[in-house]
Amino acid sequence: MSRILRQGVKIGEGILIIAQHGTHPTLPLTRGSVVVGLPTPRLAPVRRMATSAATSGSHPVGPMGLFLLIVPIGTFCLGTWQVQRRKWKLNLIDELAAKSKAPPIRFPENLEELEDLEYRRVKMIGTFDHSREILLGPRPALVEGDVSHSGSGLISSGQSGFLVITPFKLADRDLTVLVNRGWVPRKQKNQDTRVEGQVEGQIEMEVVVRKTEKRAPFMPENKKGATVFLYRDVPTMSQMLNTAPIFLDAVDTVPGGPQGGQTRVTMRNEHLSYLLTWYSLSLSTAYLWYRRFIMGKPLL
Repeated sequence: MSRILRQGVKIGEGILIIAQHGTHPTLPLTRGSVVVGLPTPRLAPVRRMATSAATSGSHPVGPMGLFLLIVPIGTFCLGTWQVQRRKWKLNLIDELAAKSKAPPIRFPENLEELEDLEYRRVKMIGTFDHSREILLGPRPALVEGDVSHSGSGLISSGQSGFLVITPFKLADRDLTVLVNRGWVPRKQKNQDTRVEGQVEGQIEMEVVVRKTEKRAPFMPENKKGATVFLYRDVPTMSQMLNTAPIFLDAVDTVPGGPQGGQTRVTMRNEHLSYLLTWYSLSLSTAYLWYRRFIMGKPLL
């Protein structure tokens, strides 16, 4: 970023030198009617240039012009910064997608390893405790890691529902974790409407490791003791259900149960529109600055 700013300042200094002296610093200087260091026959083009500059008049930039030069230089730097941000975001999205599609591994013995396994698939064996089921939402269902919209434009027919969060007791150790079994529509919010999907007994399942979710601005906080959470508050959920602070997304769908595969692997990426906006502002303000302080013409 500092390198870009230095380049922009050098460009601005070059423009100011041209504006203040009326000629390019590489052109030979004149004294009277004779060009220093050059023979007389070569005076004609320089003399015409000097006459033209005197006729048109000089337009000193001044402190205000120098100050306003910050706008096109600054917006150009911001546009370049967004180019780097977009490249970083695309690489991050590809990395998350690769992690979520990698072959599953066994649930680690050392729980600290889970810190570096987010979006990785793991296998585990255990039983669900449906008596302590809670919900997370409302939110739309995800299809292939993104929100499913069957409509178009600003109006979509996507349904709103809830994620079913159920404690899961591992068979090979004394450890209970939180499992997001999947998404259900509002009409199946109660367990009685999906009895077939309430799996009993020991099962083996494939899950995706997730971490806690930050509360979005203006979103109400989760109420302790409530059976419906607004966002993925893993510490509060685990404390309420007496489980380890470990959150996992089920990959597969149980017949008659919630729709699995509710791991979002896409990220908001609007850096292309941001960089186009900043570069457009830089170009337009640079033209206006040149018109006002170099050409001496009014802006309107």
